[in-house]
Amino acid sequence: MTEQTYAPELATSLKADFAEIVARYPQPRSALLPMLHLVQSVDGYVSARGIAACAEALGITRAEVSAVATFYSQYKRHPNGEYNVGVCTNALCAVMGGDQIFETLSDHLGVGHDETTADGRITLEQLECNAACDYAPVVMVNWEFFDNQTPTSATQLVDEIAAGRPVHPTRGATTVGTFKEISRVLAGFEDGRADEGPGAGEASLLGLRIARANGWTSPHEGHEADRHAPLAEAAGAAPVGDTGSSAAHQVPTSGESDPGAARRAVSEEDK
Repeated sequence: MTEQTYAPELATSLKADFAEIVARYPQPRSALLPMLHLVQSVDGYVSARGIAACAEALGITRAEVSAVATFYSQYKRHPNGEYNVGVCTNALCAVMGGDQIFETLSDHLGVGHDETTADGRITLEQLECNAACDYAPVVMVNWEFFDNQTPTSATQLVDEIAAGRPVHPTRGATTVGTFKEISRVLAGFEDGRADEGPGAGEASLLGLRIARANGWTSPHEGHEADRHAPLAEAAGAAPVGDTGSSAAHQVPTSGESDPGAARRAVSEEDK
């Protein structure tokens, strides 16, 4: 059982890290989220002693700390495995096979959602969207991406983890750190591995490549009138902020307005 208080040396180290985190924010209690990740980097979950330490450091109650820790699913209220294997079962990943992947892994590992294998190696979890829909279905191991998974590839992945062999994410770091190691990174303490691998793959960059090839650009930031002018003109209205002095922005006379022009303008942009 986890001790209810930290040993003196560990308590001193934790307080120093807490102080570094608090210094990043104008309001001390804003530091609570990374502080909870720091607790997980020490205990492997948000422990009772960790809650008490956070409350003392911020001058708030343990109930207030617990309210935050129980709200967000990334904070674990019981010991987590060394590797958190999350299967996205949100809309797109689910229809692309995420549900089948989760069921396969659950049967293979003998655990359900938020349960840990007997050896403490793997915690299996159903995840909400992790903003990687262009690679669905996605599995995450300690928040590193494993894209375009299948039941077979996901099973091989957890077998590698169970055997103690390093696994290699599709993007990001070249190997996956342990749950405690990554929790410290989430607390804001860099591990020097941020640039090991690409953050975005071809599927994420495809739209940008197409836009550049066609010379498409976004409207000039900060000029609301410029952004709305093409559609306003196409609909037969004077652009926002226009004084009528420019011939290019004259309001069409009766019969010149074409309501379909706005739709055609958008359609031409899509070609």
